[in-house]
Amino acid sequence: MPPSSAFAPAKVNLTLHVTGLRADGFHLLDSLVMFADVGDRVTVADAPEMRLTVTGPRAAGVPEDARNLCWKAAEWFGCAVAITLDKHLPAAAGIGGGSSDAAAVLRAMQDLYGRPFPVEGLERLGADVPVCSLGHAARMTGIGEGVLPLTMAPMQAVLVNPGVDVPTPQVFKALTCKDNPPMYAMPEDGGTPAAIAWLKTQRNDLQAPAIAVQPVIAEVLAALTATPGARLARMSGSGATCFALYDDRATAETAAAALRLKHPGWWITAATLS
Repeated sequence: MPPSSAFAPAKVNLTLHVTGLRADGFHLLDSLVMFADVGDRVTVADAPEMRLTVTGPRAAGVPEDARNLCWKAAEWFGCAVAITLDKHLPAAAGIGGGSSDAAAVLRAMQDLYGRPFPVEGLERLGADVPVCSLGHAARMTGIGEGVLPLTMAPMQAVLVNPGVDVPTPQVFKALTCKDNPPMYAMPEDGGTPAAIAWLKTQRNDLQAPAIAVQPVIAEVLAALTATPGARLARMSGSGATCFALYDDRATAETAAAALRLKHPGWWITAATLS
């Protein structure tokens, strides 16, 4: 049978409210998630034994064994495959790279073998895997198992990662209040302007603790806020990737180009979120 490929888009948490802490230590979340038109790509082929090859500009340091979520996802599906991961997103960056890669493996294997992947307990692979398996706008709740698909107009954004390591456990440890209010109802009309106005009233509860761990995140947010046309700047996930929203793609592209000139060492890209 011919190999099967799937795109693994960057996940962007437009909001991330930490609403509680379970007895087992897992944090409860309430998050509005959208996905970018930039990401990785996975290809899977039927094989006698599991194999993973990582290529692409961001391949360095990515494990090619059972530590990789792609490998774990294939085991979850229940078949041995040869996986090629073409890596373009920065790792451990708050944009769900590993989880999106795992979800792409599941989609590709579903196409390859003609049967659906098991969804019950999918959050055990990773909190972001269920929403990444959907791959478009959604509200994510619980420890990741609650995924409500949403219909939202595309948004134009710039994504920036300064290339620093922000360990997620360290960020959650630095979060002083773990019982915060959930999101309140989104506007059902008014389009993108109303959505952005609503987003400004929401939060990423991990932003302040992540800045305490890596102060450069505050510098990224300031740089994004200062770009002409930026409507909102916020951190995604547990960091260090941040985003700003704009009215149109041209303004976002101009902002991304200006930021690249000032910060050549940062990962910077314009993106359409959907």
